[in-house]
Amino acid sequence: MDIPRIFTISESEHRIHNPFTAEKYATLGRVLRMKSGTKILDLGSGSGEMLCTWAHDHGITGTGIDMSPLFTAQAIQRAEELGVSERVQFIHNDATGYVAEDKCDVAACIGATWVAGGFAGTAALLAQSLKPGGIMLIGEPYWRQLPASGEIAQACGVSSLADFLTLPGLVSAFDNLGYDVVEMVLADQEGWDRYEAAKWLTMRRWLEANPDDDFAAEVRAELTLSAKRHVTYTREYFGWGVFALIAR
Repeated sequence: MDIPRIFTISESEHRIHNPFTAEKYATLGRVLRMKSGTKILDLGSGSGEMLCTWAHDHGITGTGIDMSPLFTAQAIQRAEELGVSERVQFIHNDATGYVAEDKCDVAACIGATWVAGGFAGTAALLAQSLKPGGIMLIGEPYWRQLPASGEIAQACGVSSLADFLTLPGLVSAFDNLGYDVVEMVLADQEGWDRYEAAKWLTMRRWLEANPDDDFAAEVRAELTLSAKRHVTYTREYFGWGVFALIAR
């Protein structure tokens, strides 16, 4: 059980596997008014930065589920570094269909809504683990500006314009699902730069260390394309944010 190898390689040095920075996660924890003892479930928890830093800064407890063994190991190591191993646990598992045995105060899926076929399915999945009145956190991309054609959308790395909504469209969609949007924190272009550009050095160093690996050609192709794709398309067209929702 693992994520595609290109992500394991290109994001192996990432602490945060999305366009958020540490400062954005600090802002999110602050605006959500986290209290000590808040219980959080995080589906697609990556290297555990959100749960670990919130356990350290706010005293939350939490469980993270991720299907990458590398990222799960990194999350466990991060918890040890911050001295919060007794407050958070990380499980190598497929988050698809995962429901917590005990209801939690906050149920999150930050940038991994593919586990339930998109944000609507993810909201339905998270709701099964959430206490009444609890907060749901969904991290989701959106179009900062609509591409003029399907060809431009595909150049951004998606299959079609329909893959994302605009920010107003996304907020309206949450409303139509029966949720109040009670907070949001949006990534900025610096966050996109840190997320995307950090991959390039990692991939280059990996290629230098593994020139004869069967996967080297795919990593080389991605490295050659990714910087141009980012500065031409991703940086201008992609938005990304975490939205806090409470069911009506």
